[in-house]
Amino acid sequence: RSSSAVLQHLTALLECSVAAVVTLLLSDPVGSLHIRSCRVKKLSDWYTMLYNPSPDYVTTVHCTHEAVYPLYTIVFIYYAFCLVLMMLLRPLLVKKIACGLGRSDRFKSIYAALYFFPILTVLQAVGGGLLYYAFPYIILVLSLVTLAVYMSASEVEVFKDLLVRKKRLVVLFSHWLLHAYGIISISKLDKLEQDLPLLALVPAPALFYLMTAKYTEPSRILSEGGNGH
Repeated sequence: RSSSAVLQHLTALLECSVAAVVTLLLSDPVGSLHIRSCRVKKLSDWYTMLYNPSPDYVTTVHCTHEAVYPLYTIVFIYYAFCLVLMMLLRPLLVKKIACGLGRSDRFKSIYAALYFFPILTVLQAVGGGLLYYAFPYIILVLSLVTLAVYMSASEVEVFKDLLVRKKRLVVLFSHWLLHAYGIISISKLDKLEQDLPLLALVPAPALFYLMTAKYTEPSRILSEGGNGH
């Protein structure tokens, strides 16, 4: 049910937010939401294990350290806290809303997280540096693709279709927040007078989809193709 889904989304948001705050508070300097980290100069700073010296090309000296400390390990700590908080809070929520869910659906969100956390951990371990540089662009691309897929699957063709259900508006505003976050991450708002107007582009993908959806409707294309023959 939609109410059960909303509760689980809110709980997941609470878990992730608390995990992020606790992770920051435990990082150096302890008790502060700031991070004291080494400056990242190039991509290879994230993969120091590739630069272990081999004197006389005989023995490899394993002196790897985290050159970008704590930007690499802090993500693993965050995932660990997310997992702990999920195991503490989510079962209580599932028990509370069990009457609105089938027996097989009650723990699907927990099972999904138990699959995704290892995947995310491996991605961070292997591609931490790439994610550090590319995550704003990844966010923009994924939000564009998922917005188009959602609106297509929901058969949204005009703005009125968005107003029919509140859920659609929530999804739309969520994607707009992702767009704004991606734009801010790319621009870093170094020059406010130049970067802030870029936020006006946030609704552009949704508006473009609504204006062009009627021209790409499959049944219309098929009917026009049939008439042409």
